[in-house]
Amino acid sequence: MTDSQAVHAPPVTEIEPCGDLCIRTLAMPADTNQNGDIFGGWLLSQMDVGGGVFASKIAKSRTVTVAIEAMNFRKPVYVGDLVSVHANLVKIGHTSITVHLEAWVLRRKEMQSILVTDGNFTYVAIDDDGHPHVVQQAPPPVPA
Repeated sequence: MTDSQAVHAPPVTEIEPCGDLCIRTLAMPADTNQNGDIFGGWLLSQMDVGGGVFASKIAKSRTVTVAIEAMNFRKPVYVGDLVSVHANLVKIGHTSITVHLEAWVLRRKEMQSILVTDGNFTYVAIDDDGHPHVVQQAPPPVPA
């Protein structure tokens, strides 16, 4: 893959989670907004944590969030929902990694996961001093 080359993430299907499972957590009463539903900021932070885990694996270093775009809040999250965040690589830049994240929930009385939120998050690889560094990309496979 050349510098800044895009990797096309699979389209959002709304049928089943797609990509690597990065984090799974339970939505709790302390995470609610004034209406009793789970606060969107809490869900966004869970997605950011999951995306950071995914990006750090690729960068093989610390990463920091620099942008969040194209967020879609599709359905509410309720207390007791099991929230799973799945990641797909979108693009590796010189020092950045763009990840498409999907948040899915499994509700207590449901058998099927439900897509509740998705969006693109961009992370920058940083060194131990907090300075951006080049993302080392894997060499292309050698033909047999």
